[in-house]
Amino acid sequence: MAKFTDKKSIRHIEKADLSLCSNAKSFLQSAFWGLFKSRFGWDAYAFKISLLDSTELNEEELSLLVLTRSVLKIFSLAYVPWGPCLPEHFKDKNNTLIELAISLKGMLPKNIFFIRFDPPWEKDASYPVPKTLLRAAADVQPPSTVIIDLKQGMEKILDGMKAKWRYNARLALKKGIKVREAEVREIDRFYTLLKTTSIRDGIAIHSLEYYKTLFSYTQESSKENIKVSLYLAEHEDDLLAGIVTLFRGKEAVYLYGASSDVKRNFMAPYALQVKAMEDAINYGCKEYDLFGIAPDDDPNHPMAGLYKFKTGFGGKIIHKMGSYDYPYNSLLYFLFRAIELFRYKFRASKKRR
Repeated sequence: MAKFTDKKSIRHIEKADLSLCSNAKSFLQSAFWGLFKSRFGWDAYAFKISLLDSTELNEEELSLLVLTRSVLKIFSLAYVPWGPCLPEHFKDKNNTLIELAISLKGMLPKNIFFIRFDPPWEKDASYPVPKTLLRAAADVQPPSTVIIDLKQGMEKILDGMKAKWRYNARLALKKGIKVREAEVREIDRFYTLLKTTSIRDGIAIHSLEYYKTLFSYTQESSKENIKVSLYLAEHEDDLLAGIVTLFRGKEAVYLYGASSDVKRNFMAPYALQVKAMEDAINYGCKEYDLFGIAPDDDPNHPMAGLYKFKTGFGGKIIHKMGSYDYPYNSLLYFLFRAIELFRYKFRASKKRR
């Protein structure tokens, strides 16, 4: 098992303009995401980091998006969504998070009492997590997901699906369902579906303004080549289901989905996913991220339904580390952690019921 050392990985870190994040690998580390979240109680900070991989004596630079928000209008927390995007060959990734936390302390607002990381890399037993990094009471981004390789083409993607999933997607079209990319002005109809899904499945949703702003900020971020699409599935006069998918560079991400309580046997969600994958290929994306499943097929997990639905489309299951915290003020942090853990357990039990 690898041992951690005091050897440094960061040569230099400095504040930067948010535009530096425009070329970030993940949309959650992009300037677009920082601007978008700044409309909903977050402050966005960008940093330029110079790394030194001592095994190869090769200096590399990368951007880092850090979000902060107020807690009780007195203190603040910091959050790094799917960052930092360290190079593949970089060795001691987990230890670099501690370096980052210490380096960022004096560059963020003084009332920050902890920083949370959602590292984008997969779990690696060869590099255990240092004890000074604490597993968060609840994950912000789901650490497990399914990635569909779009480079293989739609025919092979369909072949890779479970037979029932492939059948359901075709059945939806045979039933006469129309799947289309909708106008942004139809987001209100999608939101109606979201509210229905929220009540039925016990999931939390954002405000209507949140989703409208997501689309409006996409239009303002032309430099990042981002597109957010709303797809609706309809049959006669009934709106059956809808999804929101983000396209950015090589990645396509299924962000939100909702369905009605009528004609559920028409299998509209399956046809929607196939349509989104087809468009992702045409857009030039290389992978389609179904964005969030349970860690395994445990039927008692709150996300058990998502696991069954999303893994049926084939692809590769990815398990990332999940959220980890570095406290700056231990007393405040553990108080916040206790409250967060209680809320998480309450919501999970409510959803299972």
